[in-house]
Amino acid sequence: MARWLLPYRGLLRLKSLASSSASAVISRSYISEMRRSAFRENLLRILRTEIAYEVESRPPSQPEAAFRSFDVDDRPGEQWIQLRWSRGREEIKIEATMFDGAAPSTRSAAASEVADAGDARLHISLMVEVSKGDDSEFALQFACSAWPDDIEVEKVFPVRRGHAAHRQYVGPDFKDLDEEMRDTLLEYLEERGVNDELAGFLHGYMANKDRTELVRWLRNIESYVKKYLQVPSYS
Repeated sequence: MARWLLPYRGLLRLKSLASSSASAVISRSYISEMRRSAFRENLLRILRTEIAYEVESRPPSQPEAAFRSFDVDDRPGEQWIQLRWSRGREEIKIEATMFDGAAPSTRSAAASEVADAGDARLHISLMVEVSKGDDSEFALQFACSAWPDDIEVEKVFPVRRGHAAHRQYVGPDFKDLDEEMRDTLLEYLEERGVNDELAGFLHGYMANKDRTELVRWLRNIESYVKKYLQVPSYS
């Protein structure tokens, strides 16, 4: 009789081992999901703390829609803005980046070989385009740097509209041009609102945009974590 029971006992032992193995797999999976849940909740807590800090300590303001005669296109979620001014038959378009560099202030450089980061002069890149409306074949472009209190012209060159040239020759550096030519071109830009006042406006605008885009970025990360890092439930 005992010999007949041996296969049955072996089968029970196999079932018991299989059940124990399955329980171990479920247990490991449950622990893994618990860790994932803890990671998700911790990340959400950090993100919400950062968002609250940014909004409360230095809240962004509503971006200005115009500056002098220019209309301002904020380009939410992007690292640049555009300004436009239709001046009679003339069209003036300015594309400005967010802060893309910095240089030590004159005061910091004079006081110490290592400039204080708080005294750095932030840099904005500008591309100014002047054309005679959409029907004009050519436009005149100025590559500029906007510092907190002044605008520096780096290059000036004509472009054929609608025909992007590969590695176009853009002429000598602006500082190497004849002095009288430089003065005339600077006066040309001044008449079209490209001046030190514009530089000050852009720096204030970009400081606010920097805060706005940071909060937007944090909230987008938060939305992603809430939507895609879901933890499955176990019944």
